[in-house]
Amino acid sequence: MTTHLKTYFTHSRSLAIGAVFASVGFLFGNWVTWIPYVKEKYNLDDAQLGLLLLSLPFASTLSNPLSTLVINRFGIRNTTIVGLMGMAAVFSLPVNVPYLWMTSVALGLMGIGIAFTNVAMNTCVTTIERQDGIHIMSTSHGMFSAGGMVGSALASILMGFKIPPTLHIAAISIFVLTLAMLVRPVIMSIHEEKMQSEGGAKFAWPNKVLMGMIAISLCTNITEGTMADWTAVYMRDVVKSNDFFMGWAFASYAFFMASGRFVGDALIPQYGSRKILVGGGLLASFGIFIAVFLPYTITAIIGFGLVGAGVSCGAPILYGSAARVPGMAKGAGLATMNTFSLAGFLAGPALIGVLSHEVNLSFAIGTVAVLALIWALLSNRARLY
Repeated sequence: MTTHLKTYFTHSRSLAIGAVFASVGFLFGNWVTWIPYVKEKYNLDDAQLGLLLLSLPFASTLSNPLSTLVINRFGIRNTTIVGLMGMAAVFSLPVNVPYLWMTSVALGLMGIGIAFTNVAMNTCVTTIERQDGIHIMSTSHGMFSAGGMVGSALASILMGFKIPPTLHIAAISIFVLTLAMLVRPVIMSIHEEKMQSEGGAKFAWPNKVLMGMIAISLCTNITEGTMADWTAVYMRDVVKSNDFFMGWAFASYAFFMASGRFVGDALIPQYGSRKILVGGGLLASFGIFIAVFLPYTITAIIGFGLVGAGVSCGAPILYGSAARVPGMAKGAGLATMNTFSLAGFLAGPALIGVLSHEVNLSFAIGTVAVLALIWALLSNRARLY
């Protein structure tokens, strides 16, 4: 099972694109830990926070159909590096700007960067897999989760030591910008391929097979969006944990997500995509129920960790399958599924905020467990490639 990891970490292009995935996750993990700070700064209730958090996925969803156009114009290599650098440059804005509307705009800018970088870096992975004859999709997504885990844990520790957010975030931005420049030469060694055949559509409405994948992805994305945006708030408002542990629920989630993805390139061929997706949905549902019905620091951390393990292989399986759907232009399946599935990230945080405002946060997060069961049911019937 460790053979594919040895290949990954000794293969220069795999390691370089993995560093990009990890950097995106690192930025995201830092941001989600500061969400309670933003909520307190503007004195927002849960519904208002949910609407604010829409800004990032809303901008990302609107920008995503343009990703194929941008990548075809500038290439997957340039889009990956410039997108990452752009994200690092605007990363400090949501926490530091003085007005709420500026925070919304800043999150939108981050969303645009994520949209372009996400499709470009995933297309880099499929290109490397095809050109070098290796399987690295799941491990690359594991690097994203590992970055998220480290970012969230680091932000939580610095928050506990009362490090000013301005200083903390400035250092993070400089670190990611430096890393982007270091991996750029290796990323540029990837042989450029057009994302689509000549005359192919830049965006295509999904066929029946792709629609099945989109339905599953909506459930997994709502789960991921909820974990990203609401675990720190849940730890503060429901669990009543101290600042040192506020980010550890997301860190636990990201750790087990990363662990699942690091072994995914070995498990998926052995057990099959369908079984992994079904088992993941059941495990995620179980983890959420633990966190909701046992709202204590240790049990919440364990429960959210199980959610991470359950979600772990969802994106690698669905992204890889979408990229291989027959009858669609190169890259169109991936870009199209990403456009629709990001609606999960779009709707998830806002719906959780509204439900929390109307009932409570425990109930709102508990509803995600039902979605995890739905994705398990859908996965049992889906056609995957």
